[in-house]
Amino acid sequence: MTSVLIASLFVFVLASFVGFEIINKVPPTLHTPLMSGANAISGIAVIGALLISSAKESNVTVILGFIAVVLATINVVGGFLVTDRMLQMFKKKEANV
Repeated sequence: MTSVLIASLFVFVLASFVGFEIINKVPPTLHTPLMSGANAISGIAVIGALLISSAKESNVTVILGFIAVVLATINVVGGFLVTDRMLQMFKKKEANV
């Protein structure tokens, strides 16, 4: 049990550092176009979090699963709002007649 927890924490910390470094290397002009791909990944994270929290192995998994669902859902909704706002900028303005 302890070795599984330590291994899981190690993977989490390593993934956090790698993700942070990758995001920092992306130029600002590419952030918004990459948002749709990030939304798909966050959608997968929502499904994974639902599966983890539904296992009910312990209260910790339920609590962490719930937190993961909330954060991933916020990420998906925010990503769609930003993408929609970006697409609105490229629409042609209608002439007032």
